[in-house]
Amino acid sequence: MTDRGAIALPRRPRVPIPAGACDAHAHVFGDPAVFPLVSPVAYPVPDAPAELHYAVARRLGLDRGVLVQPAVYGEDHRAMIDAMALFPGRLRGVGLGGAETGDDALDRLHAAGVRALRFVEMRVPGTGRRFPGSVPVDALATLHPKLADRGWHAEIWAPPEACAAIARNHASDAVPLVFDHLAGAGVDDDPNDDAYRRLRATLERGRIWIKLSICRIGPRRADYPRARRFHTALAAANPERLVWGSDFPFLRKGAEAPDGGWLLDRCREWLGTDALFHRILVTNPAKLYSFEGDRHE
Repeated sequence: MTDRGAIALPRRPRVPIPAGACDAHAHVFGDPAVFPLVSPVAYPVPDAPAELHYAVARRLGLDRGVLVQPAVYGEDHRAMIDAMALFPGRLRGVGLGGAETGDDALDRLHAAGVRALRFVEMRVPGTGRRFPGSVPVDALATLHPKLADRGWHAEIWAPPEACAAIARNHASDAVPLVFDHLAGAGVDDDPNDDAYRRLRATLERGRIWIKLSICRIGPRRADYPRARRFHTALAAANPERLVWGSDFPFLRKGAEAPDGGWLLDRCREWLGTDALFHRILVTNPAKLYSFEGDRHE
């Protein structure tokens, strides 16, 4: 199941974007004749190659980016690695690897620019099934020492209750935990719910990171402004442990996909100050993804 329709470039943000700004959550999908899918698909696969990612970043005024390995590629990282090689120095990667993934494979990923592995506990909407090709959090215990040896973090996409439990069981200085998509917040959730209060407390102590990527809050564009209450609560808890991500090319969103310029405008509006906007778009991702040098290289 593919969607080879052209993806329009976003409008330019109305707010000034600081130099060194980073989109910490995006995906690339290369030519299927060159980079074939290895897992069954749970969504239409878009035509979103590295060149389009770069064009979108230029339009938005972003200098850096983090590519997250799509589950449909499994542990075949060639499309992502090819994209990072095309634009050396400006991209990092979040890969996929299970409990059996060996050191040689992880070392090759590190050399290419990967700095994390992703674990998923979300389910395909309306089915209760795991996303094909994704790696469950159960694998983290086995992989933990390998991540620690390389200075990597673990990226996790899960509902808030699962995020709170994962933070309780796995948060450590050796392997930071980075939770996707507002730590799984949905349109019917509340930042004062018990699980989310526990997450905010852990964030406040600097024990976890969270991505301010808002388009998974609900299925419709009309839902996106309801992410503001989570955005605000997280920024109040600990702005030093937040990064911003667009989630381009907005898988499964179709006509309800947001515009990247609108997303950046809302981020600046909701944060309230240029200083905080700079910290979350520039300072924090530079630290988390080692854009300013890497002691492990």
